[in-house]
Amino acid sequence: MAEHNVVDIRIKLLSLKTELETLSELSGEARATVELDQQSVGRLSRMDALQGQAMAQAAERQRRATIQKIDAALSRLEAGEYGDCVECGEEISVKRLQVDPAAAFCIKCAR
Repeated sequence: MAEHNVVDIRIKLLSLKTELETLSELSGEARATVELDQQSVGRLSRMDALQGQAMAQAAERQRRATIQKIDAALSRLEAGEYGDCVECGEEISVKRLQVDPAAAFCIKCAR
């Protein structure tokens, strides 16, 4: 892999990671504990708040999983193994890496 290409990939992965971490910080309030005081909030409003909280927590879990994938891709990049399937060792297609720069598996092994 060409040196400039490695730099471009690193920049793209770090940019994605920063974006996800920023979203995580911004959504902290949505994941916070829902107030269950019936005097200040009606039953349906509480249900909506609980549903919103659950969705925010699920989105946060997905962001954390993606950040872990990005960190693993950065480690593979440092080790000179980026672009090789971690399962079979075959080269991951360029198109697949363009769509998901953190992809760890070739299309065959990802199934």
